[in-house]
This record gives sequence, structure tokens and C-alpha cells, in this order.
Amino acid sequence: MRETLVPEAFGPLQGVRILSTGSVIAQPFAAALAAQWGAEVIQVENPHVEDTWRTIGLKVPAADGSRAVGTSWLAERRNEFNVTLDMSEPAGKERFLQLAARADIWMESSKPGTYDRWGLSDAAVLTANPQLVICHVSGYGQTGETSYLGRASYDMIGQAFGGSMYQTGFQESPPTRAAPWTADYITALMCLSSSLAAHLHANETGKGQVIDLAQFEAIHSVLAGTMVEWFHLGVTRERSGNKSPAFQPYDVFAAKDGSVVIAAPAETIFEKTCRVIGLDPKDPYWASARTAINDVQGIEFDALLRGWCEERTMAEAIAELNAAGVACSPILNSQTAAEDPHYSAREVHIEWDDEVVGRVRGTGVVPKFSATPGKIWRGTTLPGADNDRIFGMLP
Repeated sequence: MRETLVPEAFGPLQGVRILSTGSVIAQPFAAALAAQWGAEVIQVENPHVEDTWRTIGLKVPAADGSRAVGTSWLAERRNEFNVTLDMSEPAGKERFLQLAARADIWMESSKPGTYDRWGLSDAAVLTANPQLVICHVSGYGQTGETSYLGRASYDMIGQAFGGSMYQTGFQESPPTRAAPWTADYITALMCLSSSLAAHLHANETGKGQVIDLAQFEAIHSVLAGTMVEWFHLGVTRERSGNKSPAFQPYDVFAAKDGSVVIAAPAETIFEKTCRVIGLDPKDPYWASARTAINDVQGIEFDALLRGWCEERTMAEAIAELNAAGVACSPILNSQTAAEDPHYSAREVHIEWDDEVVGRVRGTGVVPKFSATPGKIWRGTTLPGADNDRIFGMLP
């Protein structure tokens, strides 16, 4: 096993070195996930401007009262080594190349051409480390229609231009974004998965490569059959609220004391739903209600199921439907998730020590690996906290 700065080897990515130079959400979250799975991650910040993710939104005060730290930073930037480096300066450029020479993967997020202007083109970086995997994350990609490439992009821009926002919400209302930062997190997952795939290839061949990940394409790639429907059928998917446009039940239903979600995408589950509410699923009239959503029988089925739910508490509806094999769930918020016994039994929420604010409680490592579990060994740090340690190891 390669020597690592991580105090104790753990996780499936132990021995993997990642250099992360992006800011805010998408690309840094990809690196943070890798750090939770055992990778050695060095996060680089601009020494002149802190990452805005450190202080955006609600904040928790530091243990000594000197500053306040954003809750998202506390949750998402754990297990990392933090250094500050101005790569636009000659000395910073040379230090970056030294770090890149020791890394397996370099992830970054910036407008196209930023690193080229600093003398850090892909060719220059790959000369320093021919086996390096480089993943560029940007809103619109590194190539394409020139007028798009320099545009700023954030989560909601990615959802809008990627096509998901048009389908999100209710038909009678304007399109809405998916919360909290769905485009960024989908892009982060694609950044990490593609980087690790290229890393496997580099290990086999000794040759690195460059990944061009555009946020809008990451979103556009998870729209199911949307584009096939357009190209082959001339159909544009519209907003349908919480309903599925293809089958029922798949919606939010009101109970006596709140709302539940019921999902029955398969025909067998629909039949079980019918039996629970006293209908014969073999009756052609009700059998056709599954997909004839807007026809008389479909509307009648929906009304009967809603009436059934309204006569019961949430707990009663959830218990009866799940006992029959029909998927039904409450709609949890922060408090109810924290109090739910299944979250507790699976130890979803854990505590860890943060170097800035002290003891923190939040979400642990996902998913759960049987042989190489991830862990949180370190919370967040101040900018440049590891400068001496990291730069002291360089030639």
C-alpha cells in the first residue's frame, strides 16, 4: 500500500491521491466523497478569497467565537487536507505542478481557459504526471458554441439549461428547481465516478486522460426517455407535479394528520393497492385504471384511494399499505428524520470532532461498505491549515 497522509488507512479508496482545486459545491463534493471513502484529498483554496461555501447559509459559531462556519461546509468538507495556493503566480504554478506530480486525480471547476492562462494547460500538467487523470467540471463544457463557454453557471442554471427544471413542478405553475442543489450533486457523482473509471484505466495502461464534464450534460443525461420521446414521437415531457404521467398511484395523499407518498409502479403492486382499498384488480374496469389516469376509471380510482387515506391516520395508512406490499412512506423533514427509528438503527447520523467549531452531529458516510467501510476521521479546518505539512513534503 502506498504511503498516505491519512493517519490510518481505511475505505475502498485508500492509497488514491486526489488534488481538488474547485470551489463551492459540485466538484469539491466529489472529492469530499472520495475522502470519506479513504482517499487522500488535498483541497486547494485561493489565499486571497475564501471559498464562499465556508460561510454561505446558516452558520455554526466556532468554538472560540472567532468566526462562524456554514453548516454545508461542516457537512461536506470533512477528511480533507486544506492548503492555500495562488496558481496564477509563478511560485504557485510550480508548487501546483509538484502536487500534481504526486497525485492520481486532479479535479477542478473553472471557466474554460483559466488554467491555460496560468501556464497550466492539460499538456503541461500531463507532462509533469503522464498517468494523471484530469477532470474539468464546468457549466457548459470545455468545447462547443463559443458564446456559451465563458458563461457563469450555478445549480439552478444547470437544471434550467439541462432540461430537468422544465419538468419539475406543477403544470399550472412556473417550472421550479429541485432542492437543495440537485444539479450540483448529480454533477459531483458523475465527476467522481468518471474520475475513478479513468483512474482504473490509467493503472492498467500507465496513461492518464482528460475528462470534460459539463454540468448541463450531467443533468441532461438523467432525463430518462425525454429526448427519445422528442426525436421519435415529437412529444415534449411536461410538468406533472408529484404524479407519474404513465401510471398510478404515484403521488402525495392526505391522511387525517398529514400526508403520505404512495408508489405502485408495477402492475402487481397496483393490484395489491386495489385489494387494500376493497377493489377487484381483475375487474377490467379497475385494471385499466392503472394507466388510464385521466379517463373516468382512473379518476374514480384516484378518488377512492384518496378517500381511503383521508379516513386513516398517517401511521395507519403506512402500516396497512406496507403490510400488503405497497410502497408508502411519510414525508420526512429534518426533525422527523432525526427521530425516525430506522435512521437510528442504521446509524445514519453520527458525531465527529471539527477543528473549528468542536463537536458536530450530522450525516455519516454513505454507502456502507462491508469490507472497507468509510469513516470520518477529521472535520473541517481553517484555510491553509495544512500548508506547512503539505508544502514541506515537496522538493
